[in-house]
Amino acid sequence: MEEKSLLLTAIILLTTAVLCVPVFKKLGIGSIIGYVVGGILIGPHGIRLVTGGTEILHFAEFGVVLLLFLIGLELRPQTLWVLRKPVFGMGLVQVALTSFLLAVTIGYLFHLGFLASVILGLSLSLSSTAFALQSLAEKNQLKTSYGRSAFAILLFQDLAVIPVMAILPMAALTPENSDVNGLDFYKLGTAALAIFLVILSGRFLMRPLFRLIAASGNHEIFVALSLLLVLGVSLAMEKVGLSMALGSFLGGVLLADSEYRHELEANLEPFKGLLLGLFFLAVGMSMNLELLINHPFLILSLALGLMAIKGIVLFVIGRVAKLNSDSSINLAVSISQGGEFAFVILNVASQLNVLSKEIAEYSIVIVTASMMLTPFFGIFKEKLINPYLNKEEERPADPIHEQNRVIIAGFGRVGQIISRMLYLHKIGFTALEHNADQVNAARKFGHKIYYGDASRLDLLTAAGAAQAEILVLAVQDMELSIKIATIAKENFPNLKIIARARNRAHYFDLLELGIETIRRDTFASSLELAEETLKDLGFLPSEVQYFIDKFRRYDEAMVKQQYKLRHNEKELIAFSRNAIRQLEDAFAADMLQKEAS
Repeated sequence: MEEKSLLLTAIILLTTAVLCVPVFKKLGIGSIIGYVVGGILIGPHGIRLVTGGTEILHFAEFGVVLLLFLIGLELRPQTLWVLRKPVFGMGLVQVALTSFLLAVTIGYLFHLGFLASVILGLSLSLSSTAFALQSLAEKNQLKTSYGRSAFAILLFQDLAVIPVMAILPMAALTPENSDVNGLDFYKLGTAALAIFLVILSGRFLMRPLFRLIAASGNHEIFVALSLLLVLGVSLAMEKVGLSMALGSFLGGVLLADSEYRHELEANLEPFKGLLLGLFFLAVGMSMNLELLINHPFLILSLALGLMAIKGIVLFVIGRVAKLNSDSSINLAVSISQGGEFAFVILNVASQLNVLSKEIAEYSIVIVTASMMLTPFFGIFKEKLINPYLNKEEERPADPIHEQNRVIIAGFGRVGQIISRMLYLHKIGFTALEHNADQVNAARKFGHKIYYGDASRLDLLTAAGAAQAEILVLAVQDMELSIKIATIAKENFPNLKIIARARNRAHYFDLLELGIETIRRDTFASSLELAEETLKDLGFLPSEVQYFIDKFRRYDEAMVKQQYKLRHNEKELIAFSRNAIRQLEDAFAADMLQKEAS
């Protein structure tokens, strides 16, 4: 094996990512497939720029360790409690039913033993958390009904990995014994004791230590302590026969509900995408390309079979959970692939002789193939299936025979309130809404509203956009909002746009289009709640009004400055932290002046 320095290996990996990922994102396939394909190209079965099996294993393991740490960091008790029904309902049913069907199918077709079939069934039942969540986020689908369901199922799968990884070393076959009786209960007790001690030390040792470091004000040592916790707990778990991934997950959970969680997330967020990218590069490098070249139809058939079984189970679960057909299909398409934790489980099972190396390699190639097929299934669904599913929503737009001073795009909660105020002042408006159910519901209450997609130029023209004074952009969908704003700015330069922004990213996108009047969702209502809170705490109304006005002006100015730095994450974070400190200093000065007077 050719030896390469760590620095050269890092340069090769980073160069591969920089070259491959933008191409695949441009093609609409997704960045993760770019990482995997890049890993295949430079790996031992490609052009062999990185040939060391040990290096591949280390990179893959480090990626999984950090991924599980971030998952654990997000797993606050209140989050799990809110999602308890879909997580332990849909998630449990999906893993149990899919594992059973896959284990039975694998055992029957390939005549494998009970333990091997169960391990394969469990590992193949898991989907890719990193792949699915990134894909859903890119399409703004995490807040949809199937997006929330997918997140809940993925969360349970991530939790299910922990006991599987903990028990797998105990279930290893000994050389003298060939059945499940080879379990070492002494090791099992040692592992349980180690987990208990880690949790105990996290509560009574790590948190006071974090407070001490935070009080010193040394940011670098704070980050170093966080990483020390992750690596230390991971190493401790490995020493007692468990996985490093389990240790990193516990490290994340220990910090999930601490007062330092948000700062830790801010410190690690810039590295999150890159570290996951390195993991998927390692996935591509570990894929045995010769198996795919020599048996393409077998691999493709098994990958499609895996996705079909998982997809059917997910569709049924979606329908039982009262999702409509479209959402159930989206759920099935988004998480029917194999997952990153299958690589870890399969590698460990192979090392422990629970599975043969040949079966593990075939399984890894099948999982990788299923991940690479997922974007194409999504495109197939969007182009060919969606038109048939959405026929009932594709009714022609209502004819518009009036032109008013104001056009309202979107007739949800925001649009309705604006329309009521205009109606009270006898100001004519034309309301457009692309959701047929919303239109029907609004008409029942006597609202005059037209069905149609405001992102269509012909509909805006028919609504009188060329003569109207104001377009109120009140749609909830951020992507649709940007599309409408773009078309309106390009075709009706004299039409003033007053826009609703869902969050700061949406706000920045609207500013980029040259829209000047933008109001963020919940900002005004949050200030009103803060105003009432301060009044109930004994502040004078005049003081409260001064504080609220000052905060509003400062925050609006800060957001506009953040817009200028939005493409430089490091400067954006530094500016935001400095702005918060300046605001605190300004309010502290006001309080001192009040006390002095």
